[in-house]
Amino acid sequence: MRISALKLCLLIAIGICFIRCTSQSEKKAHQNEDTIAQRVKWTTEEANKWYGGEDWPIGSNFSPSTAINQLEMWQAETFDTLTINKELGWAADLGFNTMRVYLHDLLYEQDSVGFLTRMDVFLEIAHKHKIKPLFVFFDSCWDPFPALGKQRAPKPHVHNSGWVQSPGADVLKDSTQYPRLERYVKGVVQHFAKDERILGWDVWNEPNNPNTSSYGKVELKDKEKYVLPLLEKSFSWARAANPIQPLTSGLWDGGDWSDEASLTAIQKVQLNESDIISFHNYEDPASFESRIKQLQKYGRPLLCTEYMARPNKSTFEGSLPIAKKYNVGAYNWGFVDGKTQTIYAWDSWKKSYNSEPATWFHDILRKDGTPFNEQEVQFIKSLAAKK
Repeated sequence: MRISALKLCLLIAIGICFIRCTSQSEKKAHQNEDTIAQRVKWTTEEANKWYGGEDWPIGSNFSPSTAINQLEMWQAETFDTLTINKELGWAADLGFNTMRVYLHDLLYEQDSVGFLTRMDVFLEIAHKHKIKPLFVFFDSCWDPFPALGKQRAPKPHVHNSGWVQSPGADVLKDSTQYPRLERYVKGVVQHFAKDERILGWDVWNEPNNPNTSSYGKVELKDKEKYVLPLLEKSFSWARAANPIQPLTSGLWDGGDWSDEASLTAIQKVQLNESDIISFHNYEDPASFESRIKQLQKYGRPLLCTEYMARPNKSTFEGSLPIAKKYNVGAYNWGFVDGKTQTIYAWDSWKKSYNSEPATWFHDILRKDGTPFNEQEVQFIKSLAAKK
């Protein structure tokens, strides 16, 4: 078929226009990427303005009682919305308005679309109960060799017998896997960057914690030297998506956190990169208050993202009033007694337990929703109700 000169000129003009428009679109996309990349750590004023717009954060670290770890909670075959809905309803009844929830890099690698969809379903359920999650990307505690698929059954009477690290030891020592970890962090944050249902992003839980549950396998030696560069990158990856939610990673060990000269390299990154400061404390009320005073020096909002171990004298009655006094958000470890078995103490890895302890280590409710301690529950409700 022959094309007239007029039609040919018209086609050429359309083609040139298309190329120019495409070029302009690509240029704008790159400009948008540059704009996104410019997201920097919030100033203290920005951080405190954000915190001033939130209710006092109070909640628990959450995994449904039917999940032994992060993988079982989120994998399509075991994503238990009925239990999640029921237990988040119990949390709301206590007055909780936030829950700290762990993710895992293998879930995004396995099925990024499905994982993000399930996260959105979780957020719909949480929002219905007026709960804003604080999501955790990476975790250095317990089993350093995670694997997708069916998870093992709980080891009887053992604290967190199936909890897994993210990323695993094999990934930590292999920098060629960094690009997929980058895709994971950026992909999740970009998807939810403007989502007001989310309280914030906890980039890495206890990054230098040496505790493992390796079941005879050899843990990665010198883990800190592998974690440090990846921790820095993880903050950059999350911040590159320009989220409206703050970033944090909690201090949990060491000496005086207000003494910058004594901070470890990892602690310096945690403090220097966090929009809001978070920390852990499983000790008595005096220690809890001391840690808060050390961190007040930095002038940023504070969240205690783990506390409450009854035999350690870390209790709701001891810590919560102090947190409320200083306007520090508070997440106790454990909510409903389930497959994580955190009613048992940390020493259950070495010490044998044969029955339920008289005093639970963590957790608040039994599987049927009844409290371990009714007076404790009434105390939590009374404090949570005071805005």
